[in-house]
Amino acid sequence: MQNTSKETKTVIPVKTFEKPDYKRIYNDIITLKYPGKREKCEQILKKTDISVLDVIALNKIIFETKDQEALSLNQQHRSYDKKSISEILEYQKKQNFTNLQLSAHFKISRTTIARWKKLYEEN
Repeated sequence: MQNTSKETKTVIPVKTFEKPDYKRIYNDIITLKYPGKREKCEQILKKTDISVLDVIALNKIIFETKDQEALSLNQQHRSYDKKSISEILEYQKKQNFTNLQLSAHFKISRTTIARWKKLYEEN
């Protein structure tokens, strides 16, 4: 007997993750906990699209962490999207920074910067 049933493959759609609504998140944080810092953050919060670099700037303004352990932990858990990486590499070109200077400015490892250059500047 021949098996006449056809195998069907189930196609699983790829999930695209949307970026968190940083504008709303930081507006709520400022309104509820740090209303005195609204003026300092206003320029960033007026933007229509808040980038990862803007989020880092807002964190510095709002939380002003002096604790070295907290700074280290926050640094380990940063992630950058392609747009932010492009901004950082463009900043390097405009300022004529070396990888060492750029890594000190943004607190990113030189290895990471070199890897970004290899990945994104070849394309």
